[in-house]
Amino acid sequence: MVDSAFFAGLQGPVTFTIVRHGQSEANARRVIQGLKDFPLDDTGRAQARELGAWLAGRGVETILSSPLARAFETASILASSLGLPPPAARQELRELDTGSFSGMSLEEAKELFPEVYADFSRLSWSGVPDAEAADALYDRALEAWSLLRAEALGGKKRILCVSHGGFIQWLVRVTFGTRTWMPILPTGNCSLYELRVEPSLSFSGELGLPALHWEKMNWRAPGAAQTITPVF
Repeated sequence: MVDSAFFAGLQGPVTFTIVRHGQSEANARRVIQGLKDFPLDDTGRAQARELGAWLAGRGVETILSSPLARAFETASILASSLGLPPPAARQELRELDTGSFSGMSLEEAKELFPEVYADFSRLSWSGVPDAEAADALYDRALEAWSLLRAEALGGKKRILCVSHGGFIQWLVRVTFGTRTWMPILPTGNCSLYELRVEPSLSFSGELGLPALHWEKMNWRAPGAAQTITPVF
């Protein structure tokens, strides 16, 4: 679990900013992407530029990204906007494997796999037998947070990563120890979740275990409003 003990050893406050990629060509067509690689569309690029403008001057020091094109292009636009080096691509931040639904619209999935779709409607991706399992996603989220923690222990104070609507669910869930899909969190294109981790001081003045605060959830920069209903 990603809790106070997980962040033991931090010498000062750190802010982790988790961004969903901008709108992709598949998002605009309401197609389920999973591990299929689709680029951003013009709206998604504009969303990334708007977010980059909002982040300017807020001290972001490094950017990590999923290697999938829609996320990596978003991260690259943000890095350029902030005058940072190109993002580091990390497999741990990739989207979940959406199994047999990948590349389909929700309507097509419902027509071709009606019984599975009914389970999906109740259980999210745990209802799709060949989708990435919840336990595997939980473990991968722990791995991703270990990467982010390493950046913080190395001295970074404001760390940004770009990932996907499905996997961001687990980057948040693992901080609560939750191992099931429900309830689903909203994740608009180019929205961000922001976690503040701040060590506490004991009465003797020594650093204690840090407090964790989710300060922003599904927050979107002005001008980067959601235009398409999120689809994984």
